[in-house]
Amino acid sequence: MLIVDLETTGVDPSKNSIVSFGAIDFLHPERTFYVECRPWNGALIDPDALEVNGFTQEQIMDESKKTLYEAMHDFITWVDQSERQTLAGHNFGFDWAFLKATADIYNMSWKPHKRIVDLHSVCYIDFLKRHEEPPLKDKRTDLSFNKVLNYVGLPDEPKPHNALFGAKAAAESFSRILYGKSLLKEFEQHPIPEHFRR
Repeated sequence: MLIVDLETTGVDPSKNSIVSFGAIDFLHPERTFYVECRPWNGALIDPDALEVNGFTQEQIMDESKKTLYEAMHDFITWVDQSERQTLAGHNFGFDWAFLKATADIYNMSWKPHKRIVDLHSVCYIDFLKRHEEPPLKDKRTDLSFNKVLNYVGLPDEPKPHNALFGAKAAAESFSRILYGKSLLKEFEQHPIPEHFRR
């Protein structure tokens, strides 16, 4: 799996843009990818989104940063060099939609594959496997990223959000749920909960 996290200028891939990519190779966790970029011309910029990812308007429009096309090209190159190329992440339908929209904007031959692995779903199933009710809100799953992190023994995601940290924290969560062990040294100081010890 390649665990991917994006920071964007909003939540609508048809109107908003990616402004940073973070990724880690689950099979070879020493392989990571991070790039910040300018949004596509005309993309809407939601101030609430910038509050989440910590970028200012000036930072995302900085001419010294790569264009979204250049950043996407670099990301695709990184993916193509990977031994396993199934994309994954938390609530990954969101990120997948932005990758697809970006590939379409630039008429790229590469498209994100529809078969993905979603951390939310894996965590949800783990609750059921242990005969526990996953957190619910309005009769629907309420497993936010922070709730998944806490479930696997990690603290909340720092604010503002960072795409590479998000990808790494998701990869660490996958490892703890699937194998009951830590993946990355930077998270080893956080004990693995007893329910993952096999």
